[in-house]
Amino acid sequence: MIYLRDNVLLREPLRPEHVKPRLLGHWGTCPGITFVYAGLDRLVRRTGQRTLLVTGPGHGAPANHANLWLEGTHEDLDPALSRDAAGAAELVRRFSWPGGFPSHLSPEVPGVIHEGGELGYALATAFGAALDDPDLLVACIVGDGEAETGPTAGAWHSSKYLDPATCGAVLPVLHLNGYKIASPTIYGSMSDEELTAYFTGTGWQPEIVDVTRGAAAEDPDAALAAALDRAHQRIRSIQVQFRTGPGAEHALGARWPVLVVRSPKGWGVPATGPDGEPLESTFHAHQVPLEGVADDPEALRALEDWLRSYRPEELFDDDGRPAADVLAVPPEGELRLGSVPQANGGRLLRELPLPPLEPYAVAVDAPGSTHAGPTSVLGSWLAQLFRNTEERRDFRLVCPDELESNKLQEVLEATQRAYAWPLPQGSASYSEHLSRDGRVMEVLSEHNCQGWLQGYLLTGRHGLFPCYEAFVSIVDGMVNQYAKFLKMSHEVPWREPVASLNYLLSSEGWRQEHNGYSHQGPGFINQVLQKKTSVARVYLPPDANTLLVTMEHCLRSTGRINVVVAGKQQSAQWMPLGDARAHCAAGGGVWEWAGTEPAGAQQDPHVVLACAGGIPTVETLAAAWLLRRDVPDLRVRFVNIVDMLALPPADRHPHGADDERFRSWFGESCPVVFDFHGYPSAVHEVLHGRAHPDRFHVKGYVEEGTTTTPYDLLADNGVSRHDLAAEALRRAAAEGGWQDPRAEELARGYERDRERIREELRRDGADPGEITGWRWS
Repeated sequence: MIYLRDNVLLREPLRPEHVKPRLLGHWGTCPGITFVYAGLDRLVRRTGQRTLLVTGPGHGAPANHANLWLEGTHEDLDPALSRDAAGAAELVRRFSWPGGFPSHLSPEVPGVIHEGGELGYALATAFGAALDDPDLLVACIVGDGEAETGPTAGAWHSSKYLDPATCGAVLPVLHLNGYKIASPTIYGSMSDEELTAYFTGTGWQPEIVDVTRGAAAEDPDAALAAALDRAHQRIRSIQVQFRTGPGAEHALGARWPVLVVRSPKGWGVPATGPDGEPLESTFHAHQVPLEGVADDPEALRALEDWLRSYRPEELFDDDGRPAADVLAVPPEGELRLGSVPQANGGRLLRELPLPPLEPYAVAVDAPGSTHAGPTSVLGSWLAQLFRNTEERRDFRLVCPDELESNKLQEVLEATQRAYAWPLPQGSASYSEHLSRDGRVMEVLSEHNCQGWLQGYLLTGRHGLFPCYEAFVSIVDGMVNQYAKFLKMSHEVPWREPVASLNYLLSSEGWRQEHNGYSHQGPGFINQVLQKKTSVARVYLPPDANTLLVTMEHCLRSTGRINVVVAGKQQSAQWMPLGDARAHCAAGGGVWEWAGTEPAGAQQDPHVVLACAGGIPTVETLAAAWLLRRDVPDLRVRFVNIVDMLALPPADRHPHGADDERFRSWFGESCPVVFDFHGYPSAVHEVLHGRAHPDRFHVKGYVEEGTTTTPYDLLADNGVSRHDLAAEALRRAAAEGGWQDPRAEELARGYERDRERIREELRRDGADPGEITGWRWS
């Protein structure tokens, strides 16, 4: 696959025109992957163990492709990849070819739930796949270069969250070939004693299979088969212990097996190249060991010798079909590693039994008349969802130790925090809401949370990821890769849609003034907005009822990355449930009660005050209240946006408001002062393509912050109610046709009020009552 475009079974002498014009791929890891794949095939055939393979070294895709072709999964999904000479030629040609398969694993490849585009996440993903599927074994190949990453280091502790009674098992295989692109790996430099100590210390029972020396080198397949048998027996023993009654394992914790498989880098490549450069067992075998083969006759001869060393005439019959003994290696049907249903999890997906919203909704008789904590309200609803899924066990919540901080603790009345490892005795053993079969997973690793949830969703289940807004960006790289995975999955006809990946970002930056600058960061919104319109969604519900409606929608959706930003503190509530449903369905709307436009006005207002987000809604309403009090003749329209992607034109995003609805919100040409929850650039980005976007004057977080008070943080970023009111006056006078000689003096008065309040809060250490006690009236 790396080298050839034709003559793939070497039925004639190899010529330059048989070689691809661009040589792409990573040979070094392929032999080891094939070795493990074949060993797992044997184990599955012998035991009938349903097994999902997660391949961390994603650029070893040729190995997976070869085995998928051999087992017939490729042919099942694409008859052009038949198990004969024509199918083999087509598979080889497609690899790293325009319009064909990428050089790494991807959603177009059967059996794949993790493509390895960014290293480090295979192991956490494997654990997510094993949750709540007690009959599944997830084998995870972890490259020794990949194992150097922080996310992999953290993921080794995932075994402490896996309940042997209700979950499947993960069998990690550390693929130890000693080198990454240009240097040795850390794990490749460790002795057997060090490797054993390391994995024992992280809670595993390690076994080293070293096929580079001794008896294992004489018969590598037998050595691996014996190790896999022992590992499987160990796994079944642990599961029986935990599923049939108390035993020693309960006291000690489940020490699952891990295999460390040491093999030569680029196993099977010539020892040296034509120029005498060493290849096998060196980093020179990592990517394309023999280069320039189309132009260098000596290199071409070396390539042909290497390829013929596999004796293709013995492996394929005259029609190019694999020999019978080779076809006998893989299991059959859905036991094939590429055909296990969990690898196409949408096939297993069931709609969640979502509770009705009405019993949990906040009663709102008039705007601002009721106070509630949005995430606390949501927590009650989620608790009932956990009860509704108690028997089917297909909903989980992952969170980096922030569940109670984000006011979602009521879910712990319905389920527990998952933890399977015994706690120390004495005072250190104290814990609350902890059990092996809990479905809330809290760990101080956002990478683990993301990996767990990806694996859980891609195998047909549902979940939610609450996180502090500032720290969800730790998984930016993972989200980037997952968004690409979803985008490509939508284009693969045989992939069924999986449940959406739902983030609930609370402890938002505007209420992290006490924690300081490091906790003030809304940039995750920008990250997600850059993704394909088929994938990205961003919601900013302004109160508890709109949060309920939004989360109901997100948990029903499939194939999306949904980002929901919501407050956790007690705050004013603006909409009864029915109005919240209509508002969320439209993506936003005019709050007529907050503006000063005459009823039925046919002309644009002098200025539109717009907002998106909980805190911006309060400040913008307070600004509208100031203007109503001080300049009642100023025609102000108040607009709240809950769906960020209602702002682009409809031809740019499926959620985009049509022109008529957009005009009903923002008028034709009047100025708009827009207070946004995050960076102003995000709003400007989504408005691209709208008529007259320069009339939108977007305010938001401009990277100013410290440890201070809530109002002071807003003022630092120019989004306090006084800043917004002053801006509205100036824009109305300059662009909105409002003529009043008092405009500038009124604006300066608001700014003086702002500075007076800041002096007071610096003196007293808290915001004054005129801010904390403000109510809409």
